[in-house]
Amino acid sequence: MYRAITIKKGSAGWGGPLTMKPTDKRNKVVSVTGGGIHPVAAKIAEMTGATPIDGFSTGVPDDEIMVVVIDCGGTARCGVYPKKKLYTVNLTAVGQSGPLAKFITEDLYVSDVTESCISYADDSQVAAAETKAIPDPKNAPAPKTKAQARAELAEMNAGKKKNFITRMGVGVGAVVNKFYQAGRETIDMTIKNILPFMAFVSMILGIIQASGIGDIIAQTISPIASTLPGMIVISVICALPFLSPILGPGAVIAQIVGSLLGVQIGLGNIPPQYALPALFAIDAQVGADFVPVGLSLGEAEPETIELGVPAVLYSRLITGPLAVVIAYVFSIGLYA
Repeated sequence: MYRAITIKKGSAGWGGPLTMKPTDKRNKVVSVTGGGIHPVAAKIAEMTGATPIDGFSTGVPDDEIMVVVIDCGGTARCGVYPKKKLYTVNLTAVGQSGPLAKFITEDLYVSDVTESCISYADDSQVAAAETKAIPDPKNAPAPKTKAQARAELAEMNAGKKKNFITRMGVGVGAVVNKFYQAGRETIDMTIKNILPFMAFVSMILGIIQASGIGDIIAQTISPIASTLPGMIVISVICALPFLSPILGPGAVIAQIVGSLLGVQIGLGNIPPQYALPALFAIDAQVGADFVPVGLSLGEAEPETIELGVPAVLYSRLITGPLAVVIAYVFSIGLYA
């Protein structure tokens, strides 16, 4: 028997609360967290009677998904599922962030969720939530057919031929509006995503330099990152199929390690010719957490997702070290 639940945001979270109940069709709790079925997803399934699914090993059609549990640090996954009008539970404290931020709304998304944020709900709350989300079809106007819409458009435009000046003005206005909108979205993304991360990295580097951890890093990482075999080992570790989906969210690990290596290169502890190989070594896991999401966006069949995810993850073990070797070859003589 299915039961209804309410999921509230955590202390530092955003969005929600989300009230939901499985149906005979939508009865899957999909965990896209890279480490199997997360305890939050397991508890949602246990309380509702739904079926927990590991999104990295099993593909699920969108019309069978009740809720998706993710651990996105603020990149695409935050908005991919809300864009599909699917309930999304983020384990990290991330609000409207990423390139798909405009699709992240409080009625579809909630973040910083722990097991204590989940509670049982009454069926009346579910009905109220569905009524709020879905307009009453009795009061909604009947949809127009394509023929009716075209007839109305032709009637409005009848006898109204636009001259050259008018057409040029409309065309210029459309181009200007597109550039204006692009600029507005660029500024918005810079303020919400890029600047906060720059401040975060600056704080981390300041703590490392002030605490003396930088010296420890120089003594431990520098010998490994100053040789080609060391770089290959780093890439293999980052590309391990059971680690890469966990290291991938938000590309935070790669960006922090990249900043630390950049500081060591600037201080002279690591030769500059290893900068390019280091970039590919620490990026072997980037995007590994997004593989099932990307396949789903491409409307891949569930069987394709089941086979495609491990295929891509295991391929990183080959392409990661190979990319490091290629980058090392292209770096020869680059800083001479």
